Amino acid sequence: MKISLNWLKDYIELDQPVEKISQTLTDTGLEVEGLEEFGKIEGGLEGLVIGEVLTCEKHPNADKLSITTVDIGTDSPSPIVCGAPNVAAGQKVIVATVGTTLYPKGHDSFKIKKAKIRGEVSEGMICAEDEIGLGAGHDGIMVLETKLPNGTPAIEYFDLDEDYIFEIGLTPNRADATSHIGTARDLKAVFGKDIQWPAVDQFKVDNHDLTIEVEVENSEACPRYSGLSITNAKVQESPEWLQNRLLSLGLAPINNVVDVTNFVLHEMGQPLHAFDAAHIADNKVIVKTLAEGSTFTTLDEKERKLLSTDLMICNGKNEGMCIAGVFGGIRSGVTETTTDIFLESAYFSADFVRKTAQHHQLKTDASFRYERGTDPYITVYALKRAALLIKELTGGSISSEIVDIYPAKIKPLDVAVKYRNVDRLIGKQIDVNRIHDILTALDIKVKNESESGFTAEIPPYRVDVTREADVIEEILRIYGFNNVDLPDFVKSDFLANFPAIDPDSVQKSITELLASNGFYEILTNSLTKPDYAEQAENLNEAHSVQ
Repeated sequence: MKISLNWLKDYIELDQPVEKISQTLTDTGLEVEGLEEFGKIEGGLEGLVIGEVLTCEKHPNADKLSITTVDIGTDSPSPIVCGAPNVAAGQKVIVATVGTTLYPKGHDSFKIKKAKIRGEVSEGMICAEDEIGLGAGHDGIMVLETKLPNGTPAIEYFDLDEDYIFEIGLTPNRADATSHIGTARDLKAVFGKDIQWPAVDQFKVDNHDLTIEVEVENSEACPRYSGLSITNAKVQESPEWLQNRLLSLGLAPINNVVDVTNFVLHEMGQPLHAFDAAHIADNKVIVKTLAEGSTFTTLDEKERKLLSTDLMICNGKNEGMCIAGVFGGIRSGVTETTTDIFLESAYFSADFVRKTAQHHQLKTDASFRYERGTDPYITVYALKRAALLIKELTGGSISSEIVDIYPAKIKPLDVAVKYRNVDRLIGKQIDVNRIHDILTALDIKVKNESESGFTAEIPPYRVDVTREADVIEEILRIYGFNNVDLPDFVKSDFLANFPAIDPDSVQKSITELLASNGFYEILTNSLTKPDYAEQAENLNEAHSVQ
């Protein structure tokens, strides 16, 4: 799993060195297996400097070229032949010096060499924004407003936000940490910093132009289903900030609607799905299973035969639109022609999703999270977050109330914890207040406290914390394994009860197995030396068999 440091900083204040953050994540159980630098500009603008055009004259042998001299901070100005129509003396510009490799958007890279262009020497290149990978504009060279001295590296002017990407070897039990906010929770507990959740208080329904009815037939597989409609959306390329967030994780941007759903998934761990409302027959969504052997074509254009346990999102004609929590259908996804959208945010059973994903060999970002267990409490919050972003980026309107089908509320789990067991398993007595602070920072509520212990109220998204030993492990991993001194003698402890050892149990099992397979058990007389009878008081020597 990839986590962006800059993205993390949107939710929690982090001023520690990246190496410290990496080590802290590893110490809390989110092992950082790799750390790499990420820059949105290929080549990192290396070799590009700020220059000042000192002179600009028409090229004697080409009407569309100009001969310039440019101060790039060296001992003498550099002669550069430029074809841009807007080049003029007195401009501050970006110059690619000789030896620099440029990576223009949509074109192959090339290296700047000293050359003669129509008979005139050129030692460098004055650049347009597309030629250095900063945009698509090619109408003319970039003209800067800056007082930075000539020769200053261009990267200092653009102040590009370089990033670090953590590659985390996420263990299957840590379903809570499959997102940036989920990862930030552990850093919050260790560093004592608050998490700033994205604000959704501006959410409001603009009109009621598109109402989609929702029916959940299988509430075991789908305990909670939330959704809303958005109309008059303009589907197009996402803004640069959103593309860069996804690119930093190795994800390819698609469009401003699909990109928002992927953004929110990696932001808070809640998978979302956007349907083209035009393909929702009868304006109705039905969450159900279809008959064994039913066919469904997924986004990868493969026709799949469904199991009777595959949960499907269907339209009003009982036609499948999406394999719930796993993969979308080829006909109902959002494209550049989509204008109206139905946005889904649901909590699906991990067991159902896991079985379906395994059977169809479909591993997606959504199924990765649903298989491990998502948070049933944030479906509506994530829906509002995504709807506000889609509204902002597409110009659409929120055109329905939120549908939220949640028949059986999922309650937190209560786990009794004894202080003596905390001390015994950790091997060190930790202050009671410190224990409470750690658990509270992890969103685990401490209640029913007494001198001997307390009850820990576990939120549903912590699917891995179900026993007293699990709660104690939470305390230890935040307190720090390295903060527990090694004893002089190594020993282990446990909380489980073990049955009394029966030395005859193996013999009994073997006896029963053989007898049940037709074997007979016999007991023979023991043969021994007759001399023993002479020495033993309880044996009669006359009865010995010679």
